[in-house]
Amino acid sequence: MKYMLLFCGTTEAQEEWENAPQEVIAQAMERTGQWFGQNASRIVASEQLQPPRTAEAIRHENGGTTVTDGPFIEAKEVIGGYAVFDVADEEAALELARSWPGGGIVEVRPVVAR
Repeated sequence: MKYMLLFCGTTEAQEEWENAPQEVIAQAMERTGQWFGQNASRIVASEQLQPPRTAEAIRHENGGTTVTDGPFIEAKEVIGGYAVFDVADEEAALELARSWPGGGIVEVRPVVAR
């Protein structure tokens, strides 16, 4: 079964990350890189996302579209990246989420089977 793990944090944590010293960023990237390496055989896809201020949203309304800058969802949480894993079951996906070294919140969602 495929599950998507969404790596989330607060807007405050995003700001801290963007302003963190290079040494702190390098250490965090090393820890998460090791985690991805340890789980590479089960990864279908993964990417780190640019910060929310780089987003644009397309709204489909009243037969037309509108483009707006910034994320569509106004929230105090930020999605920093994702990974799709092919694992045996939900418990395996939850175990991956529990082992995530990046902190914050990891949202686990099953992918629609095709």
